[in-house]
Amino acid sequence: MKVIGIIPARYGSSRLPGKPLKLIMGKPMIQHVYEQALKTKTLDKVIVATDDQRIMDVVDGFGGEAFMTREDHPSGSDRIAEVAAAFECDIVVNIQGDEPMIQPEIIDEFVEALLADPEAVMSTGCDQMFDKEKYENPNVVKVVSDLNGNALIFSRSVIPYPRYPETFAIYEHIGIYAYRKDFLMKYIELEPTPLMSTESLEQMKVLEHGYKIKVVKTKFKHEAMSVDTPEDLAAVEAIMKAKMGG
Repeated sequence: MKVIGIIPARYGSSRLPGKPLKLIMGKPMIQHVYEQALKTKTLDKVIVATDDQRIMDVVDGFGGEAFMTREDHPSGSDRIAEVAAAFECDIVVNIQGDEPMIQPEIIDEFVEALLADPEAVMSTGCDQMFDKEKYENPNVVKVVSDLNGNALIFSRSVIPYPRYPETFAIYEHIGIYAYRKDFLMKYIELEPTPLMSTESLEQMKVLEHGYKIKVVKTKFKHEAMSVDTPEDLAAVEAIMKAKMGG
C-alpha cells in the first residue's frame, strides 16, 4: 500500500499571520514539520498543501514538495483531499502544520493501526493527561474510546466526568489523522452534523454519520506543541534549544 503524508499550511492566521513561515532556530516552522515527517518509516511521500505562493516558494527552497490548492476550502481535510486526488495512494495522513516537534514514531503508530485493520477507514491517537489545568482547557480536545479502541466521542469538555476519581483517566486527542483515500473522498461530501457544529470539532462528523475512528493510545510521550500565538512560538523555540543543549 502506498501512504502519503500531507501537511496543510495556510498563510492566513488570526492570531499569528504567516504562521508556517515563522522562524524557529533559523528555520521556517513548515520546514521543521516537513523534516520530522520525512523521518517516518511508513510514509512514501510528504507534500505540503498550501494556498499561498510564499509558502510554496519556501518549501521549494528547502527541497520539499508542495502543491498549490484552492483558497476557499472550509477545512484542512478538504485541502488534503484536493491534493490526495492528484496522487496514486491508498492511505493519506493529515499532519498538522503547526506542530514542529511532532514525533515521527507517533505518525507511524497511527498508520500501522490502519494498515493492521482492513475494516478501519480512519485512525488517530491519544495520550493520557495528568495536568488538571491542561485537561480543563477547552482548547485541548479530549477523546473517550470503547474497549476495542474505537472513538466514542471527542469533546472540549472534561470527559469522562470524574465521579469516581480512583478510576479516572483522561486522554488528549493527538490531531493527526490517517484515512483510507476512498473514505477521505467520501468524508468531505458528508453533511455537517450537530455535535461537530456545537463543539467545532470536525472529527465528530465521522462518528455522527456512523463510521468508526480507530484511536491509538500512543506508546510514546506526546511532546508536540501547537503553535498558535507568538508566545507559543517562543516556548517551542526554548524547548528545542534546551533539547539541543543551548
